[in-house]
Formats: sequence, C-alpha cells, structure tokens
Amino acid sequence: MSTNSVDAINALNHFSAHRDNDGIITVTIDQSSRKMNVIGDGFTDSFAVMTDSFINDASAKGLILTSGKETFVVGADIDQLANIKTAEQAFELVEDLKASLRKLEKSGKPVVAAMSGTALGGGLELALACHYRIAIDSPKTKLGLPEVKLGLLPGGGGTQRLPRLVGIQSALELMTQGKELRPTAAKDMGLIDAVATDKADMLKQATDWITANPSAQQPWDKKGFKVPGGDSKHPNIVPVFSIAPAMANQKSHGNYPAITHIMSCVFEGCLVDIDTGLELESRYFAACVLSAESRNMINTLWTQLNSIKKGQSRPNGFEHYKTKKVGILGAGMMGAGIAYITAKAGIDVVLLDTDIAGAEKGKAYSATILDKAISRKRSTEEKKQALLNRIKPTVSYEDLAECDLIIEAVFENREIKAKCTQQSEAVISNTAVYASNTSTLPITGLAKASTRPNQFIGLHFFSPVDKMPLVEIIMGEQTDDATLAKAFDYVLQIGKTPIVVNDSRGFYTSRVFGTYVSEGIAMLAEGIHPRSIEVAGMKTGMPMPPLALQDEVSLSLALHVSEQQQLDMQAEGKPITVRPSYEILKKLVKEHNREGKKNGKGFYEYANNGDKYLWPELMNLYPVKLEQPSQQDLIDRLMFIQANESAKCYQENVVRSVADTNIGSIFGWGFAPHQGGTLQFINAMGLEAFITRSRELVAQYGERFEPAQILLDMADKGEVLSDD
Repeated sequence: MSTNSVDAINALNHFSAHRDNDGIITVTIDQSSRKMNVIGDGFTDSFAVMTDSFINDASAKGLILTSGKETFVVGADIDQLANIKTAEQAFELVEDLKASLRKLEKSGKPVVAAMSGTALGGGLELALACHYRIAIDSPKTKLGLPEVKLGLLPGGGGTQRLPRLVGIQSALELMTQGKELRPTAAKDMGLIDAVATDKADMLKQATDWITANPSAQQPWDKKGFKVPGGDSKHPNIVPVFSIAPAMANQKSHGNYPAITHIMSCVFEGCLVDIDTGLELESRYFAACVLSAESRNMINTLWTQLNSIKKGQSRPNGFEHYKTKKVGILGAGMMGAGIAYITAKAGIDVVLLDTDIAGAEKGKAYSATILDKAISRKRSTEEKKQALLNRIKPTVSYEDLAECDLIIEAVFENREIKAKCTQQSEAVISNTAVYASNTSTLPITGLAKASTRPNQFIGLHFFSPVDKMPLVEIIMGEQTDDATLAKAFDYVLQIGKTPIVVNDSRGFYTSRVFGTYVSEGIAMLAEGIHPRSIEVAGMKTGMPMPPLALQDEVSLSLALHVSEQQQLDMQAEGKPITVRPSYEILKKLVKEHNREGKKNGKGFYEYANNGDKYLWPELMNLYPVKLEQPSQQDLIDRLMFIQANESAKCYQENVVRSVADTNIGSIFGWGFAPHQGGTLQFINAMGLEAFITRSRELVAQYGERFEPAQILLDMADKGEVLSDD
C-alpha cells in the first residue's frame, strides 16, 4: 500500500519534506534546539519512519537528504553513551540506525546526500549509505570519521562502506588517524562524488543526478563487486595488514584499543559480504564503548570539555563581553602568535615592541601562516589582507589608548614587566583589563606594579599559540570576578579552551609538567639507561619522552626558573626545595654548555640534517646500573608523579575544578589522552589502588610520591574526584 511520504515526514520532529513536480522528495534535517544536527535521542526512530515512508511511497522517485543548518550532521550525540552498561545495549544502539540505512540503500530508488557543510562521524556514515554524495566546497566544511579520538570506532557502517568506496589503505588512514578532509580532497579520494558552489547549485546537481539515475544501487550490492585495490587477502593488501599494526603500535604503544578494533573491522569485514561486515562492526563498536580508554576520553574530552565551554568556570552575574581591541606588549614568538589568533577572531590588535622592526617582524608571523594556508587552498589573499589590516605594529604606548584588553608577553623579568604595566596603565581606559602571559611568575606579585590590581589577571598561552588549544587564566589575590568574566569570554572569543586557576608558583600546568621531565631526569642520575627512560615516556602515552621534551623546552630555561624559584622562596623565608633534576641541569648547562635543542645539544645531539640521538657522554657522566628496574616501574613513576601533583593542586585550590584539572593536563602539556587527564587517571585506577601503589613508590624512590592528603580523605569516605 502506497503512503504519502511528505505528510509522514512533516509529522516528525526536526524533519521536513517537500515534493517537486518530478516526484523527488527533499528532506531537510533541522534540530531547532541545537546549533548543529546530531544523531541522538529520537533521531533513529524518526529516520526509520522517514525511510519506510519514502520506500513505500510509489510516487516518490528519489530522495535528497540535506540540512537546514550551515553544517550537515556532525555525528552522534556522545552523551547517550554514558547510559550504556552492557555490550548488548551498545550493539543495539548502532544496529537500529544501520537497519534503516541498509533499507534506504537497497530501496532501488536514488538517494543523494546534499551536505550543506561539515559531516563528521555518524553524519558522514549517513551520507556513505546514500548512492551519491555532494558537498559545498567551503574551507569550513570538514568530512571525516574522527571517532578514534574518543576511543571509539565508526559504528554506523563507516568501517565497511568506506573501504568498499575508497580502498582499504585509504580507509585505514582516515579512520585510525581520525583525519578530516576538505571537500575537494574528499572528491579526489572518491569519498564524495561532486562539489557545489552553494546550496542552490548543490540541490540542482542532486536533482539532475536523480533524474539521470532513476534506479540506483550501491557498488557493493552489485554482482561481482570487488573492493577497490583488493580485499583483505589480495596480494597488494596483505602487506598493509602486516605493516599497519606495527606502525599503529609505534605511534600509540598499545594505548588505544580502538585503533586495533578498526583494523580488525576492516580486515574481517572485507572478507565477507556487507551485511555480515556491518554486524561485525557493531560487535567491535560495543567493545570500544565499554573500554576503559573510551570511558576516560569521553568523560574528559567530551563531557568535561563541554562543561568548560559552556562556562562552568565563569563567574555568574556578568553579561558576556565581546573584546574589541587588544594591545599586545612584545612581538616575539608568543606575542606574534597571540596577535595572529586574536586578529583571526576579527579583533583589532595593537602589536607593540621596543623597535618598529621587531613589531613588523611580529606582524609578518601572521603573513607567513596565512601564506601557507593559501598554498593549501585554506585561505585567500583577500582574507589574508583583511587579517593583516587588523594588526597595527607600533613602538608607542599612546596607541594602546582605545584597547579594552592588554596582554603583556615580554621576557620573564619582573622589572621589565612592571615597567610595561605602568606605561600601559598611564594611557588605557579605567575599564580595560591588563593580563600577563607569564608562565611562572606569580600574578599577585606582578600586580603590585599596577594601580588597579583587581583588573590584573594572568593569561598563560602555550607555544605554538596558533596550534595549542589551551589558555590558563590565573587569578591574582585581588583579581575580581568581573575581570575573570571578561578574560574568560575573550579566550572563548578567540576559539581557545579556558581553564581557571588560582595564583601559585608555577600555577597549575607549569608546576605539574615540571614533575614529568624532572622525574625522567632524576632516573638518569640513578643509573637508569637513558633509552629506557625515553621508551617508558613514550609507553605512557605522553607526546614526547621526558629527556627529549626537556631539550625542546630548553635546559637553560628550566635551570633559570628553578634558580629564580629558590631565590623567591629564600626571600619569602620559606624552606628551599629543589627537584631531583636540578643538579643534573646545572651540570649539563654550566659545565658542558648543553642548553637543549636551541643550541643543538642537550640530552640529545642534533645533527644538521635534522637527525637526533642521545648524547653518548650521558652514560659516562651517569653510569648505567647493571640491574635495571622494570619498564612498568618507570612508567608508573612518570604517571604517578604528575597525577599526585595534580591532586595536590586540587587540594590547595590552585585548580578550581576536576574538569579544569583534567582538560588542562591534556591540552596544556599533553598528558596521556587515553587516561582522560591526571585526576581521571586516579579515578579510573581507584583511589585505594592509587594510594597503595603510591606508597610502594615512596618506599622505593622517596617522599615525593606520598599521596596527597585529599586522596586519603576521599578514600576514607568512599568518594571520587568529581565536580558533581
């Protein structure tokens, strides 16, 4: 019996339909309560009704799926995974939607995905089940399957349809790396069939294709279909599956089971028919959802990150403020980077330096970034010029007069910073906020040079500024909430993630990051082989091992910071404590002139061709013991020292929330993402187990591993580290 599909679809929430004179149905997905369409509560049921009504409507000749928003469908609503407790629930969650997608592609009627913008995860999987795919060719449009970044795999058919469309090797690269493609690159690969200039062009192309193809069938449903480039047992593909696991392990060190599950899905799925492959995928999806790694990553990189972006750490009672003009003091690497991302957000910038050549050089940094973007077709000359026009290089403080935010990014010297503060406050308005980009000097001390310390705050950016997502907002003792609200809004305005911390030596990120590299350096003095230290660092899931990372940051800078802190503590009458790494840094810098990568020699030697290798003399300076500790001991030391120091920061109210602590650790210094952050590492292990292992480390390696008192108190009460 034929149905009127338009009426049935228009009765659904967030779906609307109209039929043209040729019987082509255009369905627009538009979730009015959201900025972007997601596959979440109610979507699967509505999609099933839409599919059945279209198939059973004899007068419906074809279907165009599009979006009422600037994006298409950006993936699944990850929040729904929090309620999944069993493998059966996870399996059924994806099987229900896949049943509708399978019906749609086997209907015999042509179905086109008309992607108005970004289609990620489940949104792209929806498009893959259509017979023809068109996307608007815009720099904003991203197409990809990034589920691996949350410890998941594409569960809506992506692991099966993608390799059958673009070949196994290309599909593996996209899914295991979570790559996102621009429309033209996606078309060149065969992921989509066409690009359009705008929505009208896209819908016309969709209509024309349906008219020219009144009956449609997916390639994998045609008799004699072969996977492009060969299936899993093809001689050209067998080496891929021999090498891919080793290459993946070289990067992930076994910390991301989703990568292995994706490869298994593709390998097994491409040996069987599509329907069996889709069921295999659902089983591996369930394994991912229930994994500890996925739970950790979703908890932090989804739930807690969204809470931060929604203003969890922003004080209530203040209207959202839009910064109009920013003055940046110092046009060096940090100042130039801050100028770029600020101008990119459409904000006018005054870039001040001691000489005009330095200021112009700082502005040129933006031009270099934009030239690279233009060469990759991600920007245009017009956009470049518009951004550069927003940056005014200068040597005159008078040019700061109209700025509502000043960001000081000069050398870490109190006297220089104090002079900058005084000269700026002489010309800026009495409502302007003054921020320092210091990474180590306490904000309360720097604010003593200010006549309005309540409007003085820290904005700690990370290098390189244009790539690092985090900004650490530091509250001085007198900083008021109005200033915090403005600073918080500015960080969101420039597209960064803000965490809020209270003033202390090293703040949060620098303080805890230092424990990682310091512990690695301390191992060297204990006679542990430097290569073992570095391998353990990589096995933890950190982005770089400790000795190599210290080289990148600079040995001389670390030594300077340590010595400055010792002087500060002495001046304050506090007991001087030094990290185990201090004497080693002192010896290497002062006796051997090894300052790190910047002068071509640190813990590593740096060759002119870009190669590096551990300095052989290290093992003469610090002879290797015959009996070496287990790798797990080294891994635990590197992880526990960071987690415990973070707990101390939380205990001391240096960090204000669990979310800020976890996100700050991952985005700030790259704490192993699969662990979900430093405090989530403790939660996942369990407080009792963490305390027990910490005390074993105390007995072996010293008091610095003594668990934070807050952990002992919470363990006694049966609590966990949470903002709820």
